[in-house]
Amino acid sequence: MRIAVIQLAYDDSESVAERTERAAGLVEQQRGHDLVVLPELWSAGGFDYRSWEERAQQVDGDVVQRMAQAAREIGAMVHAGSIVERPGDETGPEGKELWNTSVVLDATGERVATYRKIHRFGFGGGEPKLMEAGEDVVLLDLPDGSRGALSTCYDLRFPELYRAQIDQGATVFVIPAAWPMARVEHWRLLLRARALEDQCVVVGCNTAGTHAGTEMGGHSAVVSPTGEVLAEAGAGEEVLSVEVDTSTVAKAREDFPVLADRRL
Repeated sequence: MRIAVIQLAYDDSESVAERTERAAGLVEQQRGHDLVVLPELWSAGGFDYRSWEERAQQVDGDVVQRMAQAAREIGAMVHAGSIVERPGDETGPEGKELWNTSVVLDATGERVATYRKIHRFGFGGGEPKLMEAGEDVVLLDLPDGSRGALSTCYDLRFPELYRAQIDQGATVFVIPAAWPMARVEHWRLLLRARALEDQCVVVGCNTAGTHAGTEMGGHSAVVSPTGEVLAEAGAGEEVLSVEVDTSTVAKAREDFPVLADRRL
């Protein structure tokens, strides 16, 4: 499976419409890939909390529709990153109306999966203050027939989520993020840890640039089920193109059957 990881950089000077068109253009340059992945909250601004209300959209809003067009154009599955979702007719258990929602589109532009971020970052501010928490573990079939599992950024710090995903058959973790430069070494370490401990392929797509006063960490990466970094970006805008053999998951689990020894 050929994967394109688009490490999008942006600042505060670009409108949502301009950024959406630029991101769609980058997707449309990835013809020949099977899966294209964008970062978390790239349209709304990962740390631009003050703009989330006005930039919230439904899952069939302008951003996702443009990404669907790009997916159809190149005939590839597109993980469109995440949006600030406002369903319009739903309020969560905490009384909020916003979610951090990832959207995956197939090669025809049809929506095949959505995932609402379970672990909200902010320690009482930011996401926990403004957004509801997701509740569902979400998996889908990837273009090569492997089982992909969805999570987002801060979720990466919670290994029990990934254990739940492998118990449901996951072999590939797809993780969009808006992870800051201040903690980028945590990002790099945790991507490898999740790959190694769960013997899965990990596709981590981070954000670059500086917005809302926060420098983003970049260093998107694809990691093998043995913890080997197959490709890693730098700190700026970059597209990784990686050929991934997901059959290595079964081989890794057969050669070193650690998962069979789980007790808890």
